[in-house]
Amino acid sequence: MRKRLTILLIAGAVMLTACGGSDSDDDDGSSGSETTAPAAPAGDAARGAELYVGSCQACHGPGGVGVEGLGKPWVDSVFIGGQTDDGLIAFIRIGRPTDDPENTTGILMPPKGGNPALSDEDLADIVAYMRTIN
Repeated sequence: MRKRLTILLIAGAVMLTACGGSDSDDDDGSSGSETTAPAAPAGDAARGAELYVGSCQACHGPGGVGVEGLGKPWVDSVFIGGQTDDGLIAFIRIGRPTDDPENTTGILMPPKGGNPALSDEDLADIVAYMRTIN
């Protein structure tokens, strides 16, 4: 259990570093060494839970517990906890390719969870749900 927690913490730190170079215009210029609590999500968590089932659950498991070798758990995720809502939306929007050095599973996280129909409002709802289980 301790080894797994250590691996999750390291993976979260690595992913947090990788996401720092996004194309988002909301970068405040900070070094990223400070982690502040994310603002209250603007999305609808109940709607986000419904969207999660259709777009995220296959890889991240029921209730965000993760699927071994496929999708990381959202429960107690250091990566999720250290991101702003806008940062998470940007991350979900682009996904993570298999050749990304920060990809620790070797599995593609497709943009928008493989559901191109998801709008930014839908992503905000999913992020609101993420916050409820993280």
